[in-house]
Amino acid sequence: MELKTSVAVSNGLLEQIDLVDSDRSTFLERAATAYLARQRRAEDDAHDAEILEREADYLNGEAAEFLEFQELPE
Repeated sequence: MELKTSVAVSNGLLEQIDLVDSDRSTFLERAATAYLARQRRAEDDAHDAEILEREADYLNGEAAEFLEFQELPE
């Protein structure tokens, strides 16, 4: 469901939007959706980085153990 609302933006910003898309509402909706998706990805990436940092010693140990069993071709 769409709701009608109003927002205040500078004339310069509106001029830039109008150069890209004649439908301001659609442009702003797409821009907000893209921004929120980027924010969510950034949060997910930060969460993943925290997990990797927390488990780094364990994962490095597992990798080192695995490499010990690898035979290099002569």
